[in-house]
Amino acid sequence: MSSASRFTKKSRILIVGCGDIGMRVAKHLMLKQGKAFQIFALTSKKQRFAELRAAGMKPILGDLDQVDSLWRIASIASTVIHLAPPQNSGSHDQRTRNLIQILSQAPHSLRKLVYISTTGVYGDHQGGWVNETTPVQPLSDRAKRRVDAEQSVRLFGATQGVSISILRVPGIYAADRLPLERIRSQTPAVLASEDSYSNHIHADDLARLVCASMYFGKPQRVINACDGGDLKMGDYFDLVADNFKLQRVPRLPRKEVKELVNPMLWSFMNESRRISNQRLDELKTPLHYPSVLDFLKTIER
Repeated sequence: MSSASRFTKKSRILIVGCGDIGMRVAKHLMLKQGKAFQIFALTSKKQRFAELRAAGMKPILGDLDQVDSLWRIASIASTVIHLAPPQNSGSHDQRTRNLIQILSQAPHSLRKLVYISTTGVYGDHQGGWVNETTPVQPLSDRAKRRVDAEQSVRLFGATQGVSISILRVPGIYAADRLPLERIRSQTPAVLASEDSYSNHIHADDLARLVCASMYFGKPQRVINACDGGDLKMGDYFDLVADNFKLQRVPRLPRKEVKELVNPMLWSFMNESRRISNQRLDELKTPLHYPSVLDFLKTIER
């Protein structure tokens, strides 16, 4: 049986949060099995309608911050791909709670929900390896909101009989998502001996994994959607700088870097963990770019 045939004829998919990754997901679906799906996109901006229609989607106007604006999506799809980030404050994700409140009004319509979370939920492990069974210990409010969202969708799945797949995602990169401006501005990195590990996934690989989760994601399952590398953050900057023949950023002691960068950036730089991706095999989708270096080798300069 083909993967598309697992869905009903002209299955309806709703993408919530149709930014860069959502557009890549839609493109992948349309290229592979466009005739099998009817894809809807929730957007709070009417000016995006033309762009979304050009990508083969049917836009629906609604704002996750305004639950009363979401009534159109209650029973519109059998699969929901939830890519929208939480709001910018608080310790819980009200946007995800609003979405679930609406979807709960027609529980028999929805069969699958794929939620894109973050590896930030693991907190700081001082360079140690973590996997999907590692207890979450979010340090920032941003990560706490993601944990709240995960708990909300898992409870929704358990009580409503909806299959939930959660992908925990690290730093996303692509040709147009490389730290070139940071390198050109010579924003410092931390000395190698004090540096933190970072984790990565190419945007196209992530889109493919999101689609694979619709078919192969086990119910109520968490999967780390990353390349499984153990690259330190400064080494990542050096790889990109060398590839584009740019000057490497300076390396400074950790205490000095903290004083020079904004608190948001420091929160990313300060946490160190290496993410295992052993469960990716479940999604039967080998990565096109198993490492950042593999991708950089493909760029024509």
